[in-house]
Amino acid sequence: MYIAFTYTPDVDWTQPEYAEEMKEYAAFGEAAAAVLRGGYALYPTATATTVRVPGGKGGEAVTTDGPYTETKEALTGFYLLDCADLDEAVAVAVAARIPAAWNGAVEIRPVIRF
Repeated sequence: MYIAFTYTPDVDWTQPEYAEEMKEYAAFGEAAAAVLRGGYALYPTATATTVRVPGGKGGEAVTTDGPYTETKEALTGFYLLDCADLDEAVAVAVAARIPAAWNGAVEIRPVIRF
């Protein structure tokens, strides 16, 4: 099992000006349905809350509005991929077809099952 993080410009994908690009993501979802086990787009980083526990386990949680760091490209979504190995996950049939790879980046990592 692998996760494909999508990094793109930090935009609100629910806005009408991104409707055409969202159609590309829907087309990818249909084309890769055999290996997709889930995935979502994320709201912009301005909606994020960062949580830290400075004192470690048992300490008091401290929250901050906004993202952890500022960047040109942000983590904007993910797909959970049921692939046999990394080669399959990065194959053209999967990762290179995710629209985020065309104007941003796709990071693929193996998932540790608990």
